[in-house]
Amino acid sequence: MKREVQYKYITPGMFKKRLAEAPVAYLPLGTIEWHGEHLPLGADGIQSEELFGMLAEDVGGIVLPMLFCAPDAKKVEPDGSEKYGMDFWFEKDPDSFMAYPTQQLPGSIYYMEEELFAQMIFSIVKQLARAGFKLVVMHGHGPSFIWVEKHYQELEERFGVRVITCYMKDKPEMKGYMSDHAAGNETMITRALYPELVHMENLPKEGWPLGMFGEDPRVVGTEENGWKLINYHRERMGKVIRNILDGKEPELDHWEE
Repeated sequence: MKREVQYKYITPGMFKKRLAEAPVAYLPLGTIEWHGEHLPLGADGIQSEELFGMLAEDVGGIVLPMLFCAPDAKKVEPDGSEKYGMDFWFEKDPDSFMAYPTQQLPGSIYYMEEELFAQMIFSIVKQLARAGFKLVVMHGHGPSFIWVEKHYQELEERFGVRVITCYMKDKPEMKGYMSDHAAGNETMITRALYPELVHMENLPKEGWPLGMFGEDPRVVGTEENGWKLINYHRERMGKVIRNILDGKEPELDHWEE
């Protein structure tokens, strides 16, 4: 990603120029979280940040630093220890072929209570509106962008900015962007962006890999598939952002329970 589209690198003069050209802020909703034995712990932020960098280069705007804390499901064990998200996800469906014993998956340090996450997002959007942004695009970790989907109207009404995610319902010709956990979708994206960070050799040759759900990454998680997916969503979201900047209402999918 070019430095001139990243908030952390630009000067006030560069900020004013980019804001005048396209008042769009991109917030990658990341985690530091188990993503299988083969993917980096920061996979969520990496995938969203890189797509946002492409969009900022295509249509303008500024990419904020990725968040690494996020809400998720939580379970408190009898001994007081806590499990988060994928630690215990398949307790609800122990007969699934993807199921595994509840356990603390190594490396995860991301969990944040939803109330605190809400305070953080409201504060960030307030500051972005104050700085002059008119559109805020967020995407990344599932529970994070789902929270945004549930509260985007409140954010818009309170701060007078448009708030969207990159969510898309799976279509016959293409899946959504980051629409699984560490399986085929996230593997192909990360492998296309940073092949050196993906260690397919760490996956077992037989049986379902630990701590993921979705399509088999060993079958569909190729760089070629990753670039097809990335380019599709790059073009799709570019059109959405251009329409909003032009005062037109874009076609957007929204998360439904």
